[in-house]
Amino acid sequence: MKTEYLLDREVEVVLRALTPSNALVCQVCLHTGLRVSDVLALKTEQIKPRFWVTEKKTGKRRMVGLPEPLRDEILKQAGKVWAFPGRSGDKPRTRQAVWKDVKRAAKLFRLPQNVAPHSFRKVYAVDLLEQYGDIKKVQRALNHGSETTTMIYAMAGELLKAKRLKRAAHSGKRL
Repeated sequence: MKTEYLLDREVEVVLRALTPSNALVCQVCLHTGLRVSDVLALKTEQIKPRFWVTEKKTGKRRMVGLPEPLRDEILKQAGKVWAFPGRSGDKPRTRQAVWKDVKRAAKLFRLPQNVAPHSFRKVYAVDLLEQYGDIKKVQRALNHGSETTTMIYAMAGELLKAKRLKRAAHSGKRL
């Protein structure tokens, strides 16, 4: 089952329910559009206003930026090597640990959609499309090879609204 988009209010409640370090990971996903595995691979020395990331999945490089308050929070909890250290400190936090925490938070608030860390990448895509109105810019920002894939991400908000309308109509509820 594919992960789904979150509305702004859902993003906020999920972030509040996460452990502080996992919330930071998800905030980086929200601000950069990076996949969770790429966020967790960040080294402390990389955390600057703007820096290059080589995506694990695609091997493509991209420049990302972080706002100062978020950078400061990351650096406060960062280890010597890893920006998001695991329990032992000698390895980065695992994506499974973040995934589990996001799933727990979504379940806690009984969110009907399939929520995972990748949902924050979809929120980033929708926000970019709303901001620029240009699917090509969103495609470049996400490093997608196909505009079709980007459209799926960028239309995630509309798809969620349609799904909820259909569910409400089927159950006889009003929105």
